[in-house]
Amino acid sequence: MTDRPAPRSPGRFADRVVVVTGAAHGIGRAVAERLGAEGARLVLGDLDQATAAEVAAGLAPGRAIAVECDLHSTNSVNELLDRAVTAYGQVDVLVNVAGGTIPMPAFDEISDDDWQRVLDLNLTGTMRCIRAALPQLRKRPTGASIVSISSVNGLAAFGDEPYSSSKAALTMLTRNLAVELGPAGIRVNAVAPGTIRTRVWDGQPGGADRLRPLYPLGRVGEPADIAAAVAFLASDDAAWITGVTLPVDGGALAGPAQLMPLLGGPLSSATGLTD
Repeated sequence: MTDRPAPRSPGRFADRVVVVTGAAHGIGRAVAERLGAEGARLVLGDLDQATAAEVAAGLAPGRAIAVECDLHSTNSVNELLDRAVTAYGQVDVLVNVAGGTIPMPAFDEISDDDWQRVLDLNLTGTMRCIRAALPQLRKRPTGASIVSISSVNGLAAFGDEPYSSSKAALTMLTRNLAVELGPAGIRVNAVAPGTIRTRVWDGQPGGADRLRPLYPLGRVGEPADIAAAVAFLASDDAAWITGVTLPVDGGALAGPAQLMPLLGGPLSSATGLTD
């Protein structure tokens, strides 16, 4: 008899209040929809508050609110967490999705302002959210969790040095906070997506699918792929997991073997290497 995986519980977050940043589009929206389907009460933060409100309206009635939030502003981030407490009385889970990059010139032409702008969004903005959430997370008797969205760019060389550096820093922030906050029962993890089909690819030649050859599983990722990983790490199913950055990358970091036909075969035969 073949063992089958247990079905996903629809109630893993039934007693949890979850704050999600970047919740209006792409990965953040998928996270909101996934956790909402599993019973969470949600506070959706995004600069695009109107679209975040549409996402909230599509979830269970009375179980989600949308708040305009700018991660570059400490006051705005603090307001997001204050609104969560006002609406629901608690915060159990923080999911840091908001982030991104801007077009950059060659490395030696990057300005200090552009470098700082990207780091402030992806790293310092995440820090602001965690700092603001900690007083509430420390009050929870069980299940307090932080999940941040990093990137495979923070784990291997895929270019865009400011973005990649900021995402690599999230790995060390995750590890250090996991050690510091573990005794308080707060778990801290991250997810490192590969190429995900989101609006950033709109209008680009070939879209996200032009990078399919990088992925052994034969496709780029979908926002729901990342939402599933976030749901696992944020839930009690991952109760003994902390300090981890989980690649969700279709196998891209496993190695370049899928590209060997383009290079004339395995490196051993191409270079004369032997055992």
